[in-house]
Amino acid sequence: MKRPPPRALLLDMDGLLFHGDRPLPGARRLLDRLHSTPHAFVTNNPIRTPEQVADAFAAMGLPRPKPQRIITSALATARWLSHVRPGFRYFAVGAGGLDAALRSVGTPDAECADVVVVGEGPGLDFEQLTVGINLILSRGARLVATNPDTAVDGMRDGRHVVLPGGGALVAPFAAATGVTPTVVGKPEPLLYEMSLEILGCTPAACMMVGDRPDTDIAGAERIGMWTALVRTGRFAPGRPWMEGMPPPDYDLNSLDALIDALDRDVPGLLA
Repeated sequence: MKRPPPRALLLDMDGLLFHGDRPLPGARRLLDRLHSTPHAFVTNNPIRTPEQVADAFAAMGLPRPKPQRIITSALATARWLSHVRPGFRYFAVGAGGLDAALRSVGTPDAECADVVVVGEGPGLDFEQLTVGINLILSRGARLVATNPDTAVDGMRDGRHVVLPGGGALVAPFAAATGVTPTVVGKPEPLLYEMSLEILGCTPAACMMVGDRPDTDIAGAERIGMWTALVRTGRFAPGRPWMEGMPPPDYDLNSLDALIDALDRDVPGLLA
């Protein structure tokens, strides 16, 4: 039986559409053609709120997406916690977007937290590490990471840099306590499931477009989505495919090549 074509798109952002505050070639062309296409933006980055992410698009000269179309790992973590432990109390490590998402459904509490949540960005120091470790060891708080990325791309003074991701920042808590963290972001299914719910479509009817085989593509493959790898991030053109990992449906070097492939194979998906 022939596989039905996708009718919706999930798009990663940093590394796919832009690097830091610099749009990538083809980003505007793609975004300009999404007006009639069911789509959402998903990111493992928990640092900014959806409103701040949308503003960042506009500051780069890209079309500003609706904030409700932006699903961050911070939002997914907050939603998951509200389901598994309604009214939870938390201790958060990371930038403001994480606390904003958690505060909407939980209560900050550095003394009696039910959960220690580690995200990305500034915030981890000796004091924060000490508080989190003791909440886990003394009060039995659950250790949660917004995402598993050990390293992420960033920009400083106009230069590309590699920054520690959520997987790197949660590691000292895990090492000091012997507790394995619960991980929420890609490649775990929750971000995808939230996005598909918003779009109102099944995994088989949606394509995930991203730049990382180990998160974007692996997680989408796992739940039966169409997949398109665009080699605009750290997984560069010409790099051999990872052994033991299922290949994506599309493996392309640029966003322009993605647009051309979708126009050829799925006419009408893009306006």
